[in-house]
Amino acid sequence: QVQLVESGGGLVQPGGSLRLSCAASGSIFSTYIMGWYRQNPGKQRELVAHITTGGSIHYATSVKGRFTISRDNAKNAVYLQMVSLKPEDSGVYYCNALRPTSKGEERFWGRGTQVTVSS
Repeated sequence: QVQLVESGGGLVQPGGSLRLSCAASGSIFSTYIMGWYRQNPGKQRELVAHITTGGSIHYATSVKGRFTISRDNAKNAVYLQMVSLKPEDSGVYYCNALRPTSKGEERFWGRGTQVTVSS
C-alpha cells in the first residue's frame, strides 16, 4: 500500500507559477512510477506527466516546456513545477503511483489538489 498526499494547489493568474508536491508513505517509493494527472468536471482524468524509477520522463504535449516533474526518493516525494500557467491548466491534480506486479499492476491515487488559473 502507498498513501499519497498532494499539496501546493491554489488560485493563480494566467502566466503565473505553482509547485505541486506529493508526499508518499507506505511501500518502497523508489519502485513506483510516479505521475501527475488532472481532471475537470465531466472529463476524463488525463496524464500530465510521469517519471519512471530510472528517471525517464514523459509529458503531455499540452504542458511540454512549461511543466517539470521531479522525484526525490530520499524524501519519498514527487513534484510538479508549473510555469506560464494557462486557464486550461485548471483542474484537480492527482498524484499517482504505479508498479507492475506478477498479476498485472498496482496503482494508488491521492485525493487531489485544486489548481485554478484565472484572472
